[in-house]
This record gives sequence, structure tokens and C-alpha cells, in this order.
Amino acid sequence: MVEFPESNVGPKFKGKRVGYFRETAGYRRYAKAYRDGFGLLPPVRETIDVPTSFGTVRAYRFRAGEATPLVLLPGRQAATPMWAANLPGLLAVRPVITLDLLGEPGLSVQSRPLTDGVDHAAWLSEALAALESRPVHVLGVSIGGWSAVNLAVHHPDRVASLITLDAPFVFGGVTWKMILVSLGSVLPGMPETWRNRLLSWISGGVSAPQDLPEGRLIASGMKDFVSYLPMTNQPAKDQLSALTMPFLGIFAGRSIVHNARKLADKARKLVPGGEFEVWPDASHAINGEFPDEIAARVAKFLGEIEPAAG
Repeated sequence: MVEFPESNVGPKFKGKRVGYFRETAGYRRYAKAYRDGFGLLPPVRETIDVPTSFGTVRAYRFRAGEATPLVLLPGRQAATPMWAANLPGLLAVRPVITLDLLGEPGLSVQSRPLTDGVDHAAWLSEALAALESRPVHVLGVSIGGWSAVNLAVHHPDRVASLITLDAPFVFGGVTWKMILVSLGSVLPGMPETWRNRLLSWISGGVSAPQDLPEGRLIASGMKDFVSYLPMTNQPAKDQLSALTMPFLGIFAGRSIVHNARKLADKARKLVPGGEFEVWPDASHAINGEFPDEIAARVAKFLGEIEPAAG
């Protein structure tokens, strides 16, 4: 059973520049979608609310084992239930820790404004340090991929390896199509049918996202949660070139977020020691479209770094 914390709910948080749910009814709607999605996940070994300088971070451990854990960071407006398709395959590779991003819809509770990428990296570093004394493997999808790279730039000692799935704002900006989706996600009065069309568009045309728990979760997050997040800035070229940990970057060939092939070429030049691939049939919803292929690729990548997984 998922545990729901006291969350930032209601207009009393307006103006404090922290993420909050607009009203109790919206939080209940979100909690129902979260609970339904969470019920589709493998059994959780441990639920932890980790205190950091910027708020309390919700983390879950899946499976015991001595191997270095793989930490999963979700995309924007998402949270741990988005990994339903991925966890079975990834848990066959090694233990997994999932986090709900601070400042985004989820069960992490923000208490202090985030002003820049340094703050983003600070709370994530603090949370990981509390969860694991050793560096961990970090996999992020979409903005979670940016969060992973941003962490590696500012706190490389926390990162054993990086894996990103169609991450924006790392090797380049985003398209006008993605800007439209982002604008739609912050308009509280947008009709539900339009919001669902935006979700379908960014997800490569999947049918009726409201019929899926993770679709309802993201839709509620877009509608019911207010985020106060700073502009997402691309790391400087010299910061990317300075990354020394193993780096696997997968770009979605059908993504509306960016030009995957151009960014993969740029990534290979900036991080010559990394492995960068374009999966031509994938959309920005790559994690849900290709869970088995992602698990196999992650197993190969991590197996070359740490063969004795367990």
C-alpha cells in the first residue's frame, strides 16, 4: 500500500514559489491515479521519505541485492508509477530505487524554492547520499534525463554511470512543438479533451491516455499541480566534455521534442567516450514503447561496467 504524506495542498501555498496542489479535490484525483498506477508495480521493498534542504523526497527501493542500484528519475509531470512497464525488466538486472522529482507532481514535498540547476543538483545529491553511500547508476527519461546529467555536472561523485532516454536540454534545446505542449501543461482552464490530445501527441499517438493510470496521473499533474521551477538550462559544452563516467544516451527518432539525429551527432562530439544511439521507431514515450529493449540495453551497458550484478 502506497503511503501518502502531508502534501502541499491549497491556495495557502500560493506565492511561496514551491510546488503545490491547487485544491484538495485535485490532490485526491491525483492520489487516486497514483494509487492505481502504483498497484501495477512490482512489490516495494522499502518506502523512504528523505529530508533534504529543499524538501522531503519520496523514494522507493525495489528488490534486495549487493549490486550498485539503478536509480530511476521520471519525466515532467510524472512520478514513480510511470515505470510500470520498465521495472520488471530492470529488476532482473539489479536493485532499483525510484524517486519522485522535487517540485513536480508526486509524493515529494517541496519546502524551499529551486532557483537554478545548482539547486536541482543539490537536493538530488542530498537524497542519494542519504540512500546510498556509494555512487549509483542513474537513468532518467525526458526531463529526468536532464536531471541526471545536471547531477553529474555538479556532483560527479554521486554518479557511477549515466543513462538518458530522449532527454531534452542536454545537448540542445527543444522544438516549437514541445513548447506548445509545455504551455498547455500549465494552463489550468484547458479542456480535458485538449489536454489528452497533447498527451497523445507527445506520446507518439497512443490512444486515450486517460484510460491508463499513468495517463491519468500525468493529466492530473498538469491540471491540479502548480510548479515553480526555474528555466531548464543546457549544460555548457565544457561541462559536458568534462564528464568521465560511462554515459549511454538513447534518442527517439520520432520524438517531437528535438531532432534526435542531430543531437546524437552533437553528443558524440562533446562526449567522445559516451555511447549515443537513435532508435528510429521510438517516440518521446520511449520507456513505455520499448521496455524489453531498454532493459536489455541497460543490462549490456551496466554489465560492461559492473559484471557481477546481483
